[in-house]
Amino acid sequence: MIATTLKETNLGALLAESDWHSQLSLSELDYRRMAESVETLQHAIARGQKVYGVTQGFGPLVKYEASASREDQGLGLISHLASGQGEALLPQVTRYMLWLRLKGMTRGYSAVPPQAWNRLAAFWNRGFTPVIPRDGSISASGDLVPLAHAALAFAGIGEAWVYEDGTGWAQAPAREVLASLKLEPYVWSAREALAFVNGTTASLAVVSVNHQSILSMARCLAALSGRISFLLRTNQQPYAPGVGLVRGQPGQMQAAEWIREELRSVATLEPNPGRPLQEIYSLRCAPQVIGAVLDQLAAQEDILWHESQGCTDNPIVFEDSVLHAGNFHAMPVAFCSDTQALCLHQLAFLAERQLGLLVDPVHNGNKPPLLTPTPGPQSGFAGVQIAATSFVAKIRQLAHPATLTALPTNLGNQDHVPMALNGANTVSDLCQYGWLVLASLALAITQWTHLDGQQADSESLWGQLQELFEPLDKDRPLAPEVRRAATLLQDYFNPFSAHGSSQDN
Repeated sequence: MIATTLKETNLGALLAESDWHSQLSLSELDYRRMAESVETLQHAIARGQKVYGVTQGFGPLVKYEASASREDQGLGLISHLASGQGEALLPQVTRYMLWLRLKGMTRGYSAVPPQAWNRLAAFWNRGFTPVIPRDGSISASGDLVPLAHAALAFAGIGEAWVYEDGTGWAQAPAREVLASLKLEPYVWSAREALAFVNGTTASLAVVSVNHQSILSMARCLAALSGRISFLLRTNQQPYAPGVGLVRGQPGQMQAAEWIREELRSVATLEPNPGRPLQEIYSLRCAPQVIGAVLDQLAAQEDILWHESQGCTDNPIVFEDSVLHAGNFHAMPVAFCSDTQALCLHQLAFLAERQLGLLVDPVHNGNKPPLLTPTPGPQSGFAGVQIAATSFVAKIRQLAHPATLTALPTNLGNQDHVPMALNGANTVSDLCQYGWLVLASLALAITQWTHLDGQQADSESLWGQLQELFEPLDKDRPLAPEVRRAATLLQDYFNPFSAHGSSQDN
């Protein structure tokens, strides 16, 4: 099913549930099944069963006995894995990641004591948010590296985010942030530490946020496409309900419906007789392109939903057994990023082609070339189009499937790895390029209306864009205005946008 708004999606509901004002707590059922899993693990150890990470070492060192001190074993685990580098994950992504991790423990497969969980949940409930470098995970034994950085911050080692009015997010020593929240650093035991780091939730969190961004991008591009059709008075038959019905693709029907929303106020307006019967594909086939993306995202959502509801630990406790397996392997999540990159490219490519249409007097309804009122002395949107072309090319350069870049590691123990977080981080970057392309198109549409002497309703998106972007009567640097337009579009179409997200929202 194609959701008509982001909040109607299962992933959207989860993101809303994990916002800054949410609180985590255990139900009676959660408490009972968690306690039962701990008891099952203890019985297995008492019977002499070897248990990975508790009685035995980690990774290829599983054949060696673990430290007699469970706390030393736990601290050693998160310390040696804290090797990440690069930019930090966004605070709201980290918060969602921690929410997923803690919720997963409540299902009773992780053998985490409910008392320990309550302490960890208290960190989350108070808004404690570790600073986590985003690079360094292969997502095979889970996202060990980023989750280890989070665990260390809970122990008062490393850095955490703080939010201050007027200045936004800043980084501070984790121990100082804990003290300001009146929280004592957490002391990790071996089992609790392994249950915390041995899962797919870092890549899952980033992929889920990317999913929502691309979905909102598709919604935005449908609106932009409808606005262009309205302004140019093109033949509206490509967006008629019957076109989608005879093909039967849900995404195409939804995309056409979104486009028609921009046309309903002029439903009786006859097409401009100067327009061709069939527009070039960037307008005529917009529902097919946007719709194909929607169908792919709908298929992904089912995968990501199941991942968010499951347990990705190792070992797991199931009924009366302790099972050693590989649920931490993030291949389902990794494939989603590979597909997201392709979907995002198609949206950016379509938007760039529509931008090309609007600046070309052959197609733009007799407006001047490059939408400048004085061609020759002024160059109008030439620079904006050149940059948008570069952004699309950059997306193509980076959209190589991360799952094709795997390497064996860890003394050959991790010989098949998915690189899910690498792929998810790349898609996050691609989203920023994609929004810049859509923003460039939105400003071109706005300049078209300025040249045509039209004034949109100030409360509408188009009115907000006209307020943001003054008529381009004389060439000026447009880079800041493109960025502001990108922020406006993201905030308008994506309720989970990173812009403005804070503990106050």
